[in-house]
Amino acid sequence: MCLLGFSSGLPFLLVSYTLSFWLKENGIVLKDITMIASAGMTYALKFLWAPLLDHWRLPLFARLGQRRGWLLLAQLGVVVGLLLMAMLTPKQLVPFVAATLLVAFMGATQDIAVDAYRIEIAPPSAQGALVATYALGYRFGLLVSSALALILADHMAWAPIYVLMAAAMALPILTTLRMREPEVRRAAPSTWEEAMREGIIEPFTDFFRRYGLHLALLTLLFILLFKIPEQAIIGGIMGPFYRDMGFSKTEIGTVTKLYGTWIGILGAFAGGAAVARWGAWRTLGACIVLGAVSNLLYLFLIAHQGQLVMLTLAISGQNFFEGMLGPPTVAFLSMLVNRQHTATQYALLSSLVNLPGKVLGFFAGGIVAVSGYGGYFIITVLAALPAMALFAYLWPSHRRTEQAREAEAPG
Repeated sequence: MCLLGFSSGLPFLLVSYTLSFWLKENGIVLKDITMIASAGMTYALKFLWAPLLDHWRLPLFARLGQRRGWLLLAQLGVVVGLLLMAMLTPKQLVPFVAATLLVAFMGATQDIAVDAYRIEIAPPSAQGALVATYALGYRFGLLVSSALALILADHMAWAPIYVLMAAAMALPILTTLRMREPEVRRAAPSTWEEAMREGIIEPFTDFFRRYGLHLALLTLLFILLFKIPEQAIIGGIMGPFYRDMGFSKTEIGTVTKLYGTWIGILGAFAGGAAVARWGAWRTLGACIVLGAVSNLLYLFLIAHQGQLVMLTLAISGQNFFEGMLGPPTVAFLSMLVNRQHTATQYALLSSLVNLPGKVLGFFAGGIVAVSGYGGYFIITVLAALPAMALFAYLWPSHRRTEQAREAEAPG
């Protein structure tokens, strides 16, 4: 799970945060940078093809099984896409963007396969440990694709760096070939209509049937809103922001990723401990507020440009609370999922979590052009207010849901 986490984390920033530096150095304007670096929005749409991974086995990789077959295809797709990006470079912008979208699409497909594999390989009692191990590997993937890539970029061109990133996928691919397939048997649909109903329609209607229309719609709205403050500042806007604040790529990579990754890991452990102590729902509300308020630390950085101490302070707060928000988010979404449709429903809910922040990130360059960086960060904080209003309203319902799930657990 640690190596699969590394495999999932590696391509994510290569099509968003890290990519923005490459684009900026090729003279592309900020508005276009944030749009191109929003290729990561593909991750927020992965629910659209998640049913394929549940109900269609790839003939080419049939001997690997359903989960490993899809996972290997996605990993190979990431490698091909990264090599195409290195070969084309932003000087051939249109095909370069197409290669970027290929990496994002295959990276999102890989996430679907890994989530499904994790859920099916072990009982619910072991999922917490698996998620924590996966998160550790994921952070290492982010570390390599951001901190290491940025430090290397001060000494070599971007194209060979992306070739090295493609080569780093070799160990996860070997892992996929060597690990065992989950022992889950699925009945193949006998007709096209049955496949559509079981794979696409039923996972969606089941959610509304279990929670009722009113509660289901409000819950989905809350899911759409609560991570906007975090998602809005991890896309293409932050690379140009740090550069405009007067920091070198080595300083940015060392502080924001090398140091920041370990702070994020500490935050994840703190979030996991808080979930164990106070439950997912209560911890989620506290982490939403703390995460949003931490964005205000970037205002101090604007007032003290070029000072590494202020950059370290901002990254410490933001990364810690971002990491802390992870465990209650996973626990909350898992609480909502019907285990009969785990892969598809989890892909849908996790996609909805990231979608609005990605949309805001898409327009981030235009917003900054009007309001400045300071205004943009204030907007990301204010964006948490609707989510917290919904949190207060939904409190009784989801506390009961959480308590019911705890009562169902063994022991």
